[in-house]
Amino acid sequence: MSDLPWHEKLLGGFRRTSDRLGDNLTGLFTRTALDRETLDGIEEALISSDLGPATAARVRARLADERYDRGIDEAGVREVVAQEIAGILAPVAKPLEIEAFPRPQVILVIGVNGSGKTTTIAKLAHLLKEQDYEVMLVAGDTFRAAAIGQLKVWAERLGVPIITGKEGGDSASLVFEGVKRGTAIGTDVLIVDTAGRLQNKAGLMDELSKIRRVLGRLNPAAPHDVVLVLDATTGQNALSQIEVFRDVAGVTGLVMTKLDGTARGGVLVAAAEKYGLPVHAIGVGEGIDDLRPFDATEVARVIAGIDRVREQEA
Repeated sequence: MSDLPWHEKLLGGFRRTSDRLGDNLTGLFTRTALDRETLDGIEEALISSDLGPATAARVRARLADERYDRGIDEAGVREVVAQEIAGILAPVAKPLEIEAFPRPQVILVIGVNGSGKTTTIAKLAHLLKEQDYEVMLVAGDTFRAAAIGQLKVWAERLGVPIITGKEGGDSASLVFEGVKRGTAIGTDVLIVDTAGRLQNKAGLMDELSKIRRVLGRLNPAAPHDVVLVLDATTGQNALSQIEVFRDVAGVTGLVMTKLDGTARGGVLVAAAEKYGLPVHAIGVGEGIDDLRPFDATEVARVIAGIDRVREQEA
């Protein structure tokens, strides 16, 4: 587990995006006023950094409106980028609130296989335990024995109870058992792993619908959250996953994982701009403590590379 401070992990996690932004901005600035060609270049630089066309258009419009008659340097543009990104991220930076009554609060966790879903469930359980919530896991991804085994290992490490069944078993029955047992022992949060079979949308929809029906018999408000786990290294592909899962599963919030040095972290901003779904937490490493809620202003400044530019100038 890394002992780096959280801010240092953020710097590492968004390094590829801020580096690419810096490379794309280099050479665009002169001491003359911003002209259309320079604005075009800045807009293209932002799009190339995975921040998305809508964000790029916002920054361009802001720069054009403010009419920098004496020109603007790269640091000035980065400051504007940071302000606009913070404006996009602030409304979606929402930690998971555990407020269901009666308990437990049921959180369905969905996502394609390979997105880091099972590990993210463990990190989320750890985060909630740190807030003194009683947590129980349900190994509802019954199509993969490896997923069941992995979640059992994590439950043992974390010291939390887990409901498991046989490979190929009925996940809705497991969820039903989880809610009954969780209610009996006073569990605050029930985190449910689900199958990530995006290639079979109909099957996935049927399975999730069955889980919802079963939950409705015990608690009409459940599931209280449907959280989609996204792999930041997939870049724009993450956006298409939001589109599909939102329609199929009724996604209520996002967790973005694998924001390491190779990640295309700008997609976090593009997702917030396009869909406006709450982003409950981001993962910037493999350690159990490396998944946390985030501060929109801090992340915006890291993506824009402001601290690093100042370090270079110092």
